[in-house]
Amino acid sequence: MKTVEANFDGLVGPTHNYAGLSFGNIASKSNANAVSNPKQAALQGLDKMKALADMGMIQGILAPQERPDVYALRRLGFNGTDAAVMKNAYAQAPHIFLACCSASSMWTANAATVSPSADTADKRIHFTPANLTNKFHRSIEPEVTGNVLKAVFNNDAFFAHHKHLPDNDHFGDEGAANHTRLCTEYEQPGVELFVYGKHAFDDSQVKPTKFPARQTIEASQAVARLHQLDETKTVFAQQHPDVIDAGVFHNDVIAVGNKDVLFYHQDAFLHTEKVRQQIQQGLGDAAFHFIEVPRDKVSVQDAIKSYLFNTQLISLPSGEMVIIAPMECEQNTAVKTYLDWLLTQNNPIKRVLFFDVKQSMQNGGGPACLRLRVVLNQHEQQAVNSACLMNEMKYGQLQTWVNKHYRDRLHADDLIDPQLLNESRTALDELTQLLGLGSVYPFQQI
Repeated sequence: MKTVEANFDGLVGPTHNYAGLSFGNIASKSNANAVSNPKQAALQGLDKMKALADMGMIQGILAPQERPDVYALRRLGFNGTDAAVMKNAYAQAPHIFLACCSASSMWTANAATVSPSADTADKRIHFTPANLTNKFHRSIEPEVTGNVLKAVFNNDAFFAHHKHLPDNDHFGDEGAANHTRLCTEYEQPGVELFVYGKHAFDDSQVKPTKFPARQTIEASQAVARLHQLDETKTVFAQQHPDVIDAGVFHNDVIAVGNKDVLFYHQDAFLHTEKVRQQIQQGLGDAAFHFIEVPRDKVSVQDAIKSYLFNTQLISLPSGEMVIIAPMECEQNTAVKTYLDWLLTQNNPIKRVLFFDVKQSMQNGGGPACLRLRVVLNQHEQQAVNSACLMNEMKYGQLQTWVNKHYRDRLHADDLIDPQLLNESRTALDELTQLLGLGSVYPFQQI
C-alpha cells in the first residue's frame, strides 16, 4: 500500500433542489425554481464514485446533512411542532426557509481544508471544516461536517480535527475549493497553495466589486497555522478580482492542481508570475508543469459554462494523470478543441474522461465540487472508517438506499411538506448504519 490521494465525495441529499441561493454562482442563480431530481442527482454522484473506484482509486463517501434544518429555524424564533416550524418559516420568511432546506453539503470541496501528514509538523493529517460565512445556507453546515469527518477519520494518532474558524466574514473560509496541494510524489513534503479573494483587514488592497470575495487571506493564514505548515512551502495567492466578478466564485472554477501539475486559466491569479515563482521555490529543483490556458483559446465565460477547471485532475494507480470532466466540457466547442489539443502536448495529462453530473452542474457544482481530497499513507489508509469506502457491495447498498428513500421530482414549493423531513431523517438514520457513523445528526441526539 503506497501513499495515495483519496477522493471523498459528498452524497447528494434528499432535498436537492434549485432555489437559486448562491449569489455570485451564475449556474445556481440561472436555474432557480427549476424542478430537480434528487434521486437522479444522488445516483449520478454514486456512478462517478464507483467509476473512480473501478479505476483503482481509493474513493470515500461523506454523508449529507439533515434538511430541512428545523434546529436553525428554531434558533431564529420559529416555534411549535416541526411541521409548524416549517409552515410558519415558509409563510413568514421564505428565503430563510429555503436556505435551511439546501442540500449544498453535497459539494464537499467546501467541507474542509485538509493537509497531509507529510506537510504538518506533528505528522498527522489535519482537518479544518470551512465556516462558509458568506452564504447563510452553507454557514449552518460546519458543526455536522465536523462530526462526519471525525466519524470517518476517527483515530487521534493519525488525524487532527480543528473547529471551524470564527463565524465572521473577516475569516471567511470556503475550504478546499480554494486550496491545492502540489508535490512531486504524494508521500513527500509538498507546497500548499491557498487562494484568497480579499484582505479583510486592509481596505487599501484590491478586491472584486460586483460579487463577494468569499475567502480572505486572514482565513487562509489561520488554517495554515492550525495545520502547522512549513512557511517556506506555503503560498498565498490572490484570485483575480475580475474573474470573481465574472462569476468565478471559488478558485476551483478557474484552476486545478495535482502532484506536479497546475492547470489554470491565464486570468486566474492577480500576480501569476509571482505565484509560479513561489510554487517553484517551495518545490526546489523538482520539475513542475504550469499549464496555462490562454484566454484567446478558452474565454473565462466558456470556462465557467463548461467547468473546465472544476474537473478532477487525478493520478491513477498506473501513474497516468487523467482529467475527470463534466459532459458540458465535451459539448463546448472551444473547450473540447482545447482539450483535444492538450492531449497532444508533452505534459503529464494523458486522458480526459467525461461524466454526466448535470443535476449538480445545474446548481453550480462540477466534479471537483463533489469531492474532498485526502492524501493517505498506508497506515492512515488502515485507520480510515472502512464502511465509508466505495466498493462493489457499498455501491449496491447505496443504490438501493437512494432508490428506497429519494424522490425523483422536487420543486422549491415541495420543501414545506412535513413528510419530506420524515423521509430525510429516516434515510439518514439508515445511512449512518450503512456508513458506521454513529450519531452525527442533531435529530439522533434528542
